[in-house]
Amino acid sequence: MEIEKFYYDNRIVKYFAYATIFWGIIGMLVGLLAALQLVWPALSFDLAYTTFGRIRPVHTNAVIFAFVGNGIFMGIYYSLQRLTKARMFSDMLSYIHFWGWQLIIVAAATTLVLGFTTSKEYAELEWPLDIAIAIIWVVFGWNMMGTIIKRRTGHIYVAIWFYIATFVTVAILHIVNSFAIPVTFWKSYSLYAGVQDALVQWWYGHNAVAFFLTTPYLGLMYYFLPKAANRPIYSYKLSIIHFWALIFLYIWAGPHHLLYSSLPDWTQALGVIFSIMLIAPSWGGMLNGLLTLRGAWDRVREDPILKFLVVAVTAYGLSTFEGPMMSLKSVNAITHFTDWTIAHVHIGALGWNGFMTFGIIYWLIPRIFDTKLYSKKLANTHFWLGTLGILFYAIPLYWGAVTQALMWKEFTADGFLKYPNFLETVTQIIPMYHARILGGTLYITGALLFVYNIFRTVKSGNFVKEEAAEAPAREKIGLKRQQGEGFHRWLERRPIQFMLLALLAILIGGVIEVVPTYLIKSNIPTISSVKPYTPLELEGRDIYIREGCYTCHSQMVRPFRSETERYGEYSKAGEFVYDHPFQWGSKRTGPDLSREGVVTGKMYKPASWHYNHMKDPRLVSPQSIMPAYPWLLTNDLDLSSIDKKIRVMQKLGVPYPEGFVDIAKDDLLKQADLIVENLRNGGVETQNNKEIVALIAYLHRLGADISKK
Repeated sequence: MEIEKFYYDNRIVKYFAYATIFWGIIGMLVGLLAALQLVWPALSFDLAYTTFGRIRPVHTNAVIFAFVGNGIFMGIYYSLQRLTKARMFSDMLSYIHFWGWQLIIVAAATTLVLGFTTSKEYAELEWPLDIAIAIIWVVFGWNMMGTIIKRRTGHIYVAIWFYIATFVTVAILHIVNSFAIPVTFWKSYSLYAGVQDALVQWWYGHNAVAFFLTTPYLGLMYYFLPKAANRPIYSYKLSIIHFWALIFLYIWAGPHHLLYSSLPDWTQALGVIFSIMLIAPSWGGMLNGLLTLRGAWDRVREDPILKFLVVAVTAYGLSTFEGPMMSLKSVNAITHFTDWTIAHVHIGALGWNGFMTFGIIYWLIPRIFDTKLYSKKLANTHFWLGTLGILFYAIPLYWGAVTQALMWKEFTADGFLKYPNFLETVTQIIPMYHARILGGTLYITGALLFVYNIFRTVKSGNFVKEEAAEAPAREKIGLKRQQGEGFHRWLERRPIQFMLLALLAILIGGVIEVVPTYLIKSNIPTISSVKPYTPLELEGRDIYIREGCYTCHSQMVRPFRSETERYGEYSKAGEFVYDHPFQWGSKRTGPDLSREGVVTGKMYKPASWHYNHMKDPRLVSPQSIMPAYPWLLTNDLDLSSIDKKIRVMQKLGVPYPEGFVDIAKDDLLKQADLIVENLRNGGVETQNNKEIVALIAYLHRLGADISKK
């Protein structure tokens, strides 16, 4: 048998490892700033670029795509070469991937701070960056699949199954969710509207968590946990069941983010059913990881790397039990729109992704630098700081979430809301926000110790840029199944067929849930009184999106008595047919705005109230934690693209009359004059070309089409 000598490329692994560490610290610090702003809104500094609405998506994108994304690529580039006994298919593709991904991260942070956003959660980036992501993702997949095809091994190991599923599914999710028509270079409108947009977004949003934050990390678990424990994975058969059941079931669960919303009931029911079913494969994977350590628990007490990996897998198990429980309607009625969701997400991000990444880097860096970890004591300290940080972060938010949800729903003996003022429920949970800051600070302190430990480890070693290896030359593999060979063993020799079967598994659920909302009109009954936004209202809506108002305010009144008493009539699917994109929100730090423009006593706020509220929220609500937006009062409204916006909306099916483009600007100024007159009657002087005028027009439109004025 011929033995071939070759070299693993450790440079690309090192680059991604350094990027993971760098962006991890940046993402965590931005998250800490966002947490501080919820207690001390003055930390927004009255600047457009540092408000919570712009900082929060920077934090989520930095943690998901910069920290975790680079961690995924670091682990895949290291493990894939060793699992296939082959160098990466192309060094050039590896470095195009690395530098392309870093440039996208920098551009993402810059554009989000500048207010260029689609407002779609985990998919906020505008269309030029969406195209760039698709190109770089294809480069990554090309390099990965090329390596798998030229491998020197016969079968592909279980970790590679998860890598393949990640590549094909994220590509499909990203492309389908990103369909939009550009208005300008940094502005576009989603191809979908209202209910359809919400369904596609959370089909993407839930499965971005599934196939970007989960499946690749499961692949890394299947490689690095056995390596760190020096034991084989517990069960090969369980890994097969885990993989196929997980990727098939996960794709159906997206609608559980939209329970009690205007989404069709049958879609919500499917989301609940498949979410509950997900417990089985998810816990199968967790048990496969933990049982790999059978007989090695004495080592776990001594080895900080194994401690990180064990807590990571446990956090995965907790998150994947909690998610299905939150999809039960009775539980969702309490948890949705509260900080419970924030705590749930951070158990996954800090525990599963964060601890798995720390454990892998602690294991990997000494090996590619041919040295030992600088300090196990520092690593243990990091572990306990991180663990305490997670607990101090999550537990207060769970407590605060239940407190606030119950306050929202509480009635007096006379049948009135006990806490009609939303702000009363916010001030009650501020101490929980203080505790979250403590938890985040502990976690970041541990991460900084980690950086120092890795730095000293690197300084003490010698980098092995080209790691020598040898393996038997790969023999030609036949297409036919060998005698006595099971179907799955045969499939493991055919990576292209494997990829196509994985693609089929994930497409079934997506097609069944998404397509009928387009083909069956009864899913979204129209309302004749609902009309397109006026040009001024459209400009105001774009400002609302630019400032990130959707991060704190929902626009979805659920059919609960507590919500209809507080906000007004419950939301209906036909209200949102002209919303490109939808604005239902996923967290209420402030009240719902669905009926903000409806004149019903205390609910209606005149133009002067909105003006002063944006100037300084504490002028009208002394205990408010909302940042001020003084620039809206002085910024001139940019009317240079209003004609293009109307044309794009017409292409999307919004029924503006023929020739409306020619009078759009005049229509806008005429309505702006009415708002200015309204403000003057409230004692406020301004001009008709200010951004605040457009925003007020939009807020006064919300809910007005279907509610009595």
